[in-house]
Amino acid sequence: MSETRLSLSDARALIVQTLLRCRTSESNAHAVADALLAAELAGQFGHGMRRIPAYADQALIGKVDGFAIPTAQQTRPGALYVDAAHGFAYPALDLALDWLPGAARANGIAIAGIHRSHHCGVAGVPVEKLAEQGIIGLLVANAPASMAPWGGDRPLFGTDPIAFAAPIEGADPVVIDISLSKVARGKIMTAAQKDEPIPEGWALDADGNPTTDPHAALKGNMLPMGDNKGIALAIMVEMLCAGLTNANYGYETTPFLTSEGGPPATGQTLIAIDAGVFGSHATARFAALAGEIEGMEGARLPGRRRQAIRRQITADGIAVDAALLRTIDAIAR
Repeated sequence: MSETRLSLSDARALIVQTLLRCRTSESNAHAVADALLAAELAGQFGHGMRRIPAYADQALIGKVDGFAIPTAQQTRPGALYVDAAHGFAYPALDLALDWLPGAARANGIAIAGIHRSHHCGVAGVPVEKLAEQGIIGLLVANAPASMAPWGGDRPLFGTDPIAFAAPIEGADPVVIDISLSKVARGKIMTAAQKDEPIPEGWALDADGNPTTDPHAALKGNMLPMGDNKGIALAIMVEMLCAGLTNANYGYETTPFLTSEGGPPATGQTLIAIDAGVFGSHATARFAALAGEIEGMEGARLPGRRRQAIRRQITADGIAVDAALLRTIDAIAR
């Protein structure tokens, strides 16, 4: 498959110009571009440039309001309630990220809940931004239903990411970013776009049979990480980011990947903790644990791979396959 390398500035321009053709404001287009590039730089390519066709199509038809302006209400000294207004999640997340560090320092801990939202991309990106400011970050988000309750046969929960980041004295943050399915749904989407098989054990087809066909997997059920333990965590996530914020649960929402249905109206919850809330020792103590992990042969500290990928792609550019570039170029022409 032929590929083209785009500089970060060229990739940003491509995303922005595509969205501007698709009923999206300039400020929102730039927020989306920042998020998609951050996904590429984290090595999460299924959440990067490959999302442009779906995002653009949904903005064109109004499933996502490209002109939405998020608003926020401070409901407690340490609580912010954000309405994404059926727009892209990223401007709403930016609003929360602007407020959370100051609120966490003032109160020790702060929370932002987002409702009427959309796909939030790579969950590790917002929490890493908090950690770079000395703030411990935790994010949970929900997604359209693709996993059934343990023992059930009807999808109720999405792949529902959990992300955590902590500042480390003298080093880049630790970043933990997991989906509650065995793999992120974006990996199956990427395989479907490339028409490549997926490994057995990732998903079931619509009849409940194991499948290596990514197209069948997208119509079936994702398998949970850790079996019933992954499902238990999915219940927690849905309550925190949808029940708490009055967003749609996974089974109430519409697909992120297609233009079917109305706005997804999903939710995200971010919790920010001042690393100095109990004294100045935390980042050094975090560094001690990180050092033990990194000093062990064969062990890897979460976040280090994505940080290495970011440095490499920043220097070398983003690889985009030619077929995807043609698809993007044709959008709304």
